Amino acid sequence: MIRVDHWSPADGLSLEPNALAAAKEMDRNLALTAGPGAGKTEMLAQRADFLLRTGECRYPKRILAISFKVDASQNLKARVRKRCGSELAARFDSHTFHALAKRIIDRFRPVLTGHDALDPDYSIGKHRVQRRTITFDDMVPLAVKIVESSQIARNAIRQTYSHVFLDEFQDCTNSQYELIKACFQDTTVRLTAVGDTKQRIMGWAGALEGIFRSYAGDFDALPLNLYQNFRSEPRLRRMQNAMVHVMDPPAALDDVDLPGDEGEIEILRFDNDDDEAEALTDSVRGWIENEGVNPSEIAVLVCKQQNLYCQKLRAALDAKGVPYRDEDSTQNLASEPVANLIVDFLLVAAGQRQPGPFQRLLDLMVFGRGLDQEHEYSARSRWNRFIAAVKQRLTAEQADLADIDDLRTIVGELLDIVGRDAVVGLSSEYAQGDYLQQQIDATIDRAHSLLADGDDSAKALASFSGDRAVRIMSIHKSKGLEFDTVVVLGVESQTFWGDQDAERSAFFVGISRAKRRLYLTVCQEREQPEGARYWKVARTEHEEFVGYATPYL
Repeated sequence: MIRVDHWSPADGLSLEPNALAAAKEMDRNLALTAGPGAGKTEMLAQRADFLLRTGECRYPKRILAISFKVDASQNLKARVRKRCGSELAARFDSHTFHALAKRIIDRFRPVLTGHDALDPDYSIGKHRVQRRTITFDDMVPLAVKIVESSQIARNAIRQTYSHVFLDEFQDCTNSQYELIKACFQDTTVRLTAVGDTKQRIMGWAGALEGIFRSYAGDFDALPLNLYQNFRSEPRLRRMQNAMVHVMDPPAALDDVDLPGDEGEIEILRFDNDDDEAEALTDSVRGWIENEGVNPSEIAVLVCKQQNLYCQKLRAALDAKGVPYRDEDSTQNLASEPVANLIVDFLLVAAGQRQPGPFQRLLDLMVFGRGLDQEHEYSARSRWNRFIAAVKQRLTAEQADLADIDDLRTIVGELLDIVGRDAVVGLSSEYAQGDYLQQQIDATIDRAHSLLADGDDSAKALASFSGDRAVRIMSIHKSKGLEFDTVVVLGVESQTFWGDQDAERSAFFVGISRAKRRLYLTVCQEREQPEGARYWKVARTEHEEFVGYATPYL
């Protein structure tokens, strides 16, 4: 434990003044808004480090972090562990709203009576069945009912946690906010809500308008703003700052406050998309083979219709043997959380050393379950024994991943040890009908096709896992991610054709994913791809968006 006045950000990182103030705040609830790339997740990790290392979160109290997606929840947990070590991070619980709701239901289920009563072995399914089954959408409202009606439940939650982090708070729905208020309003528990009011991406799910305003009033929260993107090199930050001058002038800095020539920005202009695909493929190969850039640190981002815009690029990458992962959720099985779970396990079981997949599995099976230290140790031991047993069978040739029956057996064992509730909790869609089983079957079939040739298993699964593959995705899907090198493909008026405020925000998200190198591509012509209904062959450069880059080439 260290004194408050001796604390400094972990790993020698530099935080902007508002971020540093937020990390060290001890008396107030916080409402922290920030743009993309402004280090919201890092600020939360540093705040956890401050609270745990200084004893502001005094043992045995814990910190609760609530996110909207499983990967965001696991990413935050992993970052906290990196900043303050596994021992202190064991007191950091990171859950999604639905995972938290289920924990409340499981622990205090007897509180539910009448129509809401549930049997001990209740399940989550497509339709509500009295006592037996609840739907995914029932989980948060039932948790609210428990907390509001049971003083024992309220006290148990409030006595467990001294601090609560709310990540991507702009997406909070009415029922989720009711859960937060039921648990923590008018208590000594300190809340830190973090999000971007300009990026409310889940309006379809009932996200509250003016959520930060409501929260600031209900919890007397201190509002703070973060502006600076610290992940990018100076040259890239100056380009981003040029956009901030247009989007939010008071938040912009002078270029002299962003010194340094590090970073690379290029505008690539082509006659057609055939030339674009060939040139980009050659560049990507050069970055991987000559510079040693990990393929997963390269991303190609498209504003919309990536499946159409990237057809020729995918073909060129295939032809030259460059591994890539297409993140189009309608086309790519590997975007499924259960597919990632299965493939991560296969990589760990069959590969020599797979730190990325191994850590993700550990986060899911051990660190992401909110266990105390004793139970966390038991869970990790059980998980390690399971991995060792499967590895031993493969090594002794008692099982063969290239054999479809053996593969199904091993995947079945994996899902059994993970547990159905944990698997269903990976995605809201998994509680509906047989969708989960369809994705499991499709993953097994795809993995079998990759492994059937008998080549190196890790190499065969690389493009599936994404750990050693170029990422192709929409700008929307890239939100919250970062890469060494980013290509924003098709910076053309015919691509960014919607409401210009929204398109400007999307473009800003895209360029701010890049840490070191940013390429923008423009074509004079794009051949109408198969499957396209409305398509402009003739293309014109988006003058405003390209113009932001021009002074910094």
